[in-house]
Amino acid sequence: MNIFSIAWKEIKSDFRDRRTLFFMLLFPIVLMLVLGTALSNTFTTSIPVDDLNVIYTDTTKGENFQSFVTEVKKSGVHFKKSTDETKAKKDVQQSKVDGYVKVSDKGVQLYLNNGNSIEANILQGMLSAYVNQYNIATEIMKTAPDKMAAAFSRDSQANFIKETSLQPDKQPSSMDYYAIVITTMIILYGAMSSSSLIVEERVRGTANRLIASPIRKSDIFIGKVLGSLVSSSLSALLVVQLSKLLFHANWGDHEGMVYLVLLTEIIFAVSLGIGISFLAKTHATPKVIITLVAQLSSFFGGSYFRIVNPEGFFKFITELSPLTWMNNGLMKLIYANDLSAAIPAITINLAGSLLFLLVAVISLKRREGL
Repeated sequence: MNIFSIAWKEIKSDFRDRRTLFFMLLFPIVLMLVLGTALSNTFTTSIPVDDLNVIYTDTTKGENFQSFVTEVKKSGVHFKKSTDETKAKKDVQQSKVDGYVKVSDKGVQLYLNNGNSIEANILQGMLSAYVNQYNIATEIMKTAPDKMAAAFSRDSQANFIKETSLQPDKQPSSMDYYAIVITTMIILYGAMSSSSLIVEERVRGTANRLIASPIRKSDIFIGKVLGSLVSSSLSALLVVQLSKLLFHANWGDHEGMVYLVLLTEIIFAVSLGIGISFLAKTHATPKVIITLVAQLSSFFGGSYFRIVNPEGFFKFITELSPLTWMNNGLMKLIYANDLSAAIPAITINLAGSLLFLLVAVISLKRREGL
């Protein structure tokens, strides 16, 4: 009962502290909004293309190309007919239009000013598809004219080729990304509050009263750790739910595993704060050390900007950050449904937690008081 009473006292103290409540709940939500909105362009994988303007000359007597022109106009490619080939080529050279198409009995010729541009690639692809389909239709007319309608019906084209993506290109948006990395960052900063669990008792002079009471030191220690774990877990859960509610952040289809990974980071953060508080010689040192560790981990762990394919020494530094393992594991878990990606993050968190808790327990046994 003593353990749960102490834990309940810590939980109430955490949620009564307005500064802690703001830092653990409102601050990450505001940071998600600011970074997710300001850096949204860095997560855009599509390139907008304006409508294409093309001049063409048609010396054929058929209506095949006219049907093609009518259809592609729906996709933003506008063809303008001309009779002056020389002027059309000059307009292309001066970049007044995106291209010039010459249609004759000898075939289709395309003139471009910049053959490596996106617009040029679009025009080349569309005309290649048109020419290939025209050639197929010509051969069918020569050999089996009665099969023409069946060959180019919508049903036959839809069922002839079926596409299946083995590795879908599913990527987080800026808001999705920062919902994840800001949550893991703020959990790590939770080590600051856990570092003062024992220190505050010494500062307030209540440590001696606790030791004098009929409560074992182990009960006091376990109760404080348990209370801090519950407070941090509730805060993290609220941050995740608020990010889903306010920003529609995607946390994947395996939320149970996501919460398990976050729980192991909470255990690591609490253990880190307690371990450093026992190693430090002054009251102010733990928060300074934790702030430095959290800042460097956040910077090299991708909390402020996305780090893609680091190399060399920079890659070595990023892998030293516990947030790198956390964020990478959660990204793969959420966007690739890779459950095994959570194992390295969970292992590192629990191993680090065990190390710092061991330091705290040994230091507590050696001391006469708290």
